[in-house]
Order: sequence, then structure tokens, then C-alpha cells
Amino acid sequence: MNELVFLLPPAMPLLDAGLLVAASLVTSFISAAFGIGGGFTLIALLALLLPPAALIPVHGIVQFGSNAGRAGIMLKDVVWRPALPFVIGTVIGAGLGAMVVVQLPPWAVQLALGNFIIWAVFAKLPPIQQRYILLGGIVSSFLTMFFGATGNFIAAMVKSMNLDPVPHVATHSLMMTFQHFVKVLIFGLIGFQFGPYIILIIGMLISGFIGTIIGSRFLTKAGGRYFKPVLNTILFLAAARLIWAGVEGLLAL
Repeated sequence: MNELVFLLPPAMPLLDAGLLVAASLVTSFISAAFGIGGGFTLIALLALLLPPAALIPVHGIVQFGSNAGRAGIMLKDVVWRPALPFVIGTVIGAGLGAMVVVQLPPWAVQLALGNFIIWAVFAKLPPIQQRYILLGGIVSSFLTMFFGATGNFIAAMVKSMNLDPVPHVATHSLMMTFQHFVKVLIFGLIGFQFGPYIILIIGMLISGFIGTIIGSRFLTKAGGRYFKPVLNTILFLAAARLIWAGVEGLLAL
């Protein structure tokens, strides 16, 4: 027991580590079963238990594993058309984010993202052309360097393609895998040390993959019945929370 605690991040009790491993399983299930929401939930939990400097890098590598597992399981259902422009946009956006010294005002990003998501939920959007996917990759990848969870933004883009539940989740997972991979790579290049968190990360990756398997089976069996209303509800609630936080931040100036 003492040896295990020694291998955990500094000052992290074993119970907290166990909660995060369990949270990875549950949030991976949510993302696989409902298409979205797991990453947003996980970063909120990580923010309670990890130091701020480790929050985005650790969240990024766990989400990379979760999305990569989900994309691998659903690989035959991936829609590949948006992949290349999104990857190009991801590299550009993440690179720009890494070069920015002063963080953007959180309230401004929260308001912008929240309003975009609500518009995507209620508007009848046409399929996104490749030039917009490139721009979406740039914007979302720039923002993820500062705020971590931009899955809602990307899900709103994928939603406009009007895919069936399984292709939607598969395509969204592939795009998120690219984004998190680039983000983790850049954090490593600029000097973040993943070593002290490696045992926690491995535990969360394993439990996250288990949650992905369970959630993927659930989606395949029952996705057609609940997918769109649940997806829209999660998007709307996430957007409302973003807007509320943005307003609070603006009023606090």
C-alpha cells in the first residue's frame, strides 16, 4: 500500500487516485454511449484533484487514450472525408496556442463557445464543407491548449453532417484522437513532465478503455432510440453552463 502511494502524484491520496480511475471509466462510457460529455465531465473532476499546471496535459493524454480506443473499436464506421483538413487545422491551431504567452480571457471563450453550441443544436446546419472543417480544427485546437475540453465544439461540427449514431461517434472520436495527440505532443515538447503522473495515467487509460467497450456496445444496440435527443440535451446543458460561467466572469471584471 505504501509503495503504491509513493508511485502516485505528489500529495495525492490513494482514495483520490481511485476516484479518478473510476471517473475515467464512467466518463468514457458516457462519451461512447452518448457521443459527447465524458471529456467535459472528466476535466471538471480533474480540476478538483490535480494541480492547475497538470490539468490540461493529464486530461489530454487520458482523453487521447479514450478516444483512440473508441475510434479503433468503431474504425469501420468512421467517415474519413473531414479527417485530413481537420488534422491540418489541428496542427496549426495547437501550434499557435503553444506560442501564446498570455491566456485568452476565459469568459470570452466561454461565451463564444456556448453560443456557438446552442446555435448548432437549434439551427438546421448544412453539411460542413472542408474549408470550414479546417477552420474548426484551427479554432478548437487553439482553444484546447488553454481550456482542455473542446469536444462540444467538435461534436457540434460533426452533428451538422447528419450522421447515424455510430458513424457520428466514430468520426468524432477520430477527430478528438488527432487533437489530443497533437496537444500531448506539444506539452511534452515545451517541458511538461508526465513521469510523476504515469501510474495514475495508466490506471485511467485502462479503466477508460473498459468504459469505452461497454459504452460502444450500448450505443450499437440502443443508439437509434435515444442518441439525437440525448446528444442535443447534453450539448445544450454544456452550452448553458459555459454561458453562465462566461457571464459571471464578465461581471467580475
